[in-house]
Amino acid sequence: MLKIGIDAMGGDFAPEVAIEGAVMALDRIDAESRIVLFGDEKRIRELLAQHGCAAERFDIVATTEVIEMGDHPAKAFIGKPDSSITVGFNHLAEGKIDGFASAGSTGAMLVGSMQVIKPIEGVIRPVISSAIPVVKNRRALLLDVGLNVDAKPEVLAQYGLLGSIYAESVLGIERPRVALLNIGEEEAKGNAQVKATFELLKADKRINFVGNVESSYIFTGKVADVVVADGFVGNTILKMAEALYRINDRLGGGKSRLKSFLRPLLGRISEKLYYQSDFWDAMNYESVGGTPVIGINAPVMIGHGGSSAKAICSMICSMEREIKADLAAKLRKALRA
Repeated sequence: MLKIGIDAMGGDFAPEVAIEGAVMALDRIDAESRIVLFGDEKRIRELLAQHGCAAERFDIVATTEVIEMGDHPAKAFIGKPDSSITVGFNHLAEGKIDGFASAGSTGAMLVGSMQVIKPIEGVIRPVISSAIPVVKNRRALLLDVGLNVDAKPEVLAQYGLLGSIYAESVLGIERPRVALLNIGEEEAKGNAQVKATFELLKADKRINFVGNVESSYIFTGKVADVVVADGFVGNTILKMAEALYRINDRLGGGKSRLKSFLRPLLGRISEKLYYQSDFWDAMNYESVGGTPVIGINAPVMIGHGGSSAKAICSMICSMEREIKADLAAKLRKALRA
């Protein structure tokens, strides 16, 4: 049985939305998958009863502490050994669950990823990534989106390999096209970091490197399936995309006024794609739920602090797909080669 660990106490609106999202996910995951909830057992059972859901449909691991958003991540991870995040990571390391996800403290989740689960041998720096919408019912991958804001060329080049394997294994993209985010398509463009990264990516025969890509093309899917950037740039693009969704949503979607505003930013997106509601729905973080940490020895996913029940549900479904893909094993194999 596949076991998906969820931090019931993580997030701005936990545990209420975490439990609601977990209940929603019951009808969307496979029958042989089991959700394991970490947190205040009494409160979890009360909330399940409010939703008319039998507690027996979940495994519940009782914890007594919570790592708050304002806590120092490393100190709290050690100083609160019975927190939902710390206990969740210990269960993951011991093989009692197959993956762990939380909308709680990002810092604590990264501490657990690095110190308890640990990077796969050969991975220079793990990376967090985000799926981005490109065409109807398809996604591309952007990485890094915030973990390493200052990355050396060899780290960025390895992102290309990690992202390529993830896109093929989890997103189902055959021989994904890997591109380097740059200010122009020409090989000589960019700063010293990007130029050095370009040469390393071009030399790596394990990936399908297609060269540089400008930011105005990344939402079209015409150039790349995997877009490589450092965490500073990637996080900026991710937050811009989230803001564009909110603007579009407030204006009712597909408004000519918004289209005029976006034209300089999304000018390469076709008329047909622009008016696709699926494209804008996929830009909503609630549809993805969380960002996976790629390059560690077990599946870990970090959710938005303001996650809704829908976002938690999406995160659970995404985690199930990642566990089934057995990404860590595929990364180990590629790095040994």
